[in-house]
Amino acid sequence: MTGDATRFATGAAGPLLAVLRDPARLDGLDLAGWDAVLRQARHENLIGRVADLARRRGLDDSLPAPVRARLDAHRVVTDKQAAEVRWEARQIAAALAATGVRPVMLKGAAYLLAGLPAAAGRLFSDVDFLVPKDRLAEVEGALLAGGWVSDKTDPYDQRYYRVWMHELPPLRHLRRQTHIDVHHRILPETARLRPDPAKMRAAARPLDDPPGIAVPAPADMVLHSAAHLFHDEDFVQGLRDLVDLDLLLRHFGADAGFWPALTARAVELDLAYPLFLAFRHAARVLGTPVPDDAAAAVAKARPDPVRLALMDALLARAFTPDPPGRRRPARRIALFPLYLRSHWLRMPARLLIPHLARKAARALAAKEEDGEVVPIRL
Repeated sequence: MTGDATRFATGAAGPLLAVLRDPARLDGLDLAGWDAVLRQARHENLIGRVADLARRRGLDDSLPAPVRARLDAHRVVTDKQAAEVRWEARQIAAALAATGVRPVMLKGAAYLLAGLPAAAGRLFSDVDFLVPKDRLAEVEGALLAGGWVSDKTDPYDQRYYRVWMHELPPLRHLRRQTHIDVHHRILPETARLRPDPAKMRAAARPLDDPPGIAVPAPADMVLHSAAHLFHDEDFVQGLRDLVDLDLLLRHFGADAGFWPALTARAVELDLAYPLFLAFRHAARVLGTPVPDDAAAAVAKARPDPVRLALMDALLARAFTPDPPGRRRPARRIALFPLYLRSHWLRMPARLLIPHLARKAARALAAKEEDGEVVPIRL
């Protein structure tokens, strides 16, 4: 076991990682211990996961009163959001019914509608779904007629999404103020990896409730989560996304046949490298059980030793929560090169450099208008 893995396993990295790896540590926590766990969990957007662990361990009736009140309040919010996501999915299906396009729900909405453990206690900011690129005009027209509009009015932003990215500009419903992201790929058009979205749509599984909706096949659900985190993410909420992967792998991995299907699908979809990183870091950080033969099946995607050592060092810091009430400089330093890496993988240099320069100039102009002087994050 590496030094990082030992540190994670002992809980020295903080109380949140300790209980994520070993939920039995929740038993008998005093108020100060719960305060430390929940302060880290709030910062990492993982209070819902802690609440679910506490409920599964039968701790609700024995929790300190302030802790129980906090977890109950979070459950009220997440239960309401879950109902709203189900309703939004029905409205999306109804809006697209005349087009004949069946949307494939992605990420959190897919976990919720498929009834997966990864949906428990989850907070939602939008609903993502996948449609065929050659039907985008029909889909967008149907959604506009259904009351969704784009908040991106700048011509550059519109071109950025429509020419280079894997989705339409985000849409907001005029009455409900809910947000949706309409994807035609799972990674940008300009990305270095090129998973075929048609294969993912073909393997998607239709749902009876709500009707007119599908969710990705189990292997594709894991691969999309891995690609999103290790290819297209800035890691600001990296631990939350890694917890998603852990939950998906534990749930689907109970079927021994899942693992060879997953690794074969990763090779087929050009996603072996993100899956290699997912296996490696889910096991190191959260103790996710990954069979040796599954790890060996994607070992060919392992990068050279120098690159791997650098990624391990950066990701170990990115996945380690800040101590309660304090921000670790090491984590902040690690997040910046990971942010640049995500953009580098997303776009070639000839597009990336002008794009980042434009974002920096717009951010500076906005801060000057507000009378603020703050560091610019590209």
